[in-house]
Amino acid sequence: MSEPVHTHYRVIYGDTDQMQVVYYANYLRFAELGRNEYIRAKGLPYKEIEQRFRIHLPVVEANLRYLHSARYDDLLRIETSIKEVRRASLTFQYRVCRAADDRVLVEGHTAHACITFEGRPTRLPEEVVSRLD
Repeated sequence: MSEPVHTHYRVIYGDTDQMQVVYYANYLRFAELGRNEYIRAKGLPYKEIEQRFRIHLPVVEANLRYLHSARYDDLLRIETSIKEVRRASLTFQYRVCRAADDRVLVEGHTAHACITFEGRPTRLPEEVVSRLD
């Protein structure tokens, strides 16, 4: 597993439900934010991956385990790392923590296929693998 990249995000009112608790599906958005910042921190932003290598990395599996609630105005730390790299797929791992007390709120992962712009599975480019892992 790779070293995690930390991304911070402050919960806005629009992220919450009537009880000012973060709506469960928004954690997938937080995972996407963490994933994009992880890739950017490795020097190969996702937009560049698409343009240079003509591939997409769609989510084919998502799993989140909810441990504690985040609330309006909490500062979150999204810890993102690579869990696994295979020939034509990769898996990111996430931990969402409340920055104020380091409490782990959510843990999970997303698995991504590597496909061409035409939608066909393809091998992950070696440069992408070496940069991300």
